[in-house]
Amino acid sequence: MTETTQTPEAENPNLETTETTAQTEPPTLESLQERIAELEGQLKDEQLRSLANEQNLRRRHQEEIQAAHKFAAQKFAAEMLTVKDYLEMALQDQSGNFEAMKMGVSMTLNELNKAFDATQIKEIPSEQGSKLDPHQHQAMQEIAAPEQEAGTIVGTLKKGYTLHERVLRPAMVTVAKAA
Repeated sequence: MTETTQTPEAENPNLETTETTAQTEPPTLESLQERIAELEGQLKDEQLRSLANEQNLRRRHQEEIQAAHKFAAQKFAAEMLTVKDYLEMALQDQSGNFEAMKMGVSMTLNELNKAFDATQIKEIPSEQGSKLDPHQHQAMQEIAAPEQEAGTIVGTLKKGYTLHERVLRPAMVTVAKAA
């Protein structure tokens, strides 16, 4: 018994001839045009997909912005619900007990301060004798205060507040005027 090993060429005698024929024959104009049309179709499909993806991203981004605007105050609003509950309870109180009413108002103010702390609303410091900061204070009037330096705060008419370092309302103050 003799073993014969066959090479791929021996198994398929047409293999070599078709490969060499394909390599040696230049592509026809029709086959090149078909290939160009196929590639143009793929490019057009990719462009359409990219355009649709871009439009979807824009739409999703717009929806997220609208939701952010719509629900921006949600945390603060949730904090304010307890304050509202306390105020409603105070209005329903028919006891006429001034001390109980005062205690209820104090509790309500404490809840409001907790809500302010939770949402980063801070009071602008405006102590008497401190320098006027035009970025945080609004001088409502100047008064003679010989014991204080000109341009310093004499008193506070309305407290000011910031939200994350941005002024919500400047502190409205009276200022010492130059003598």
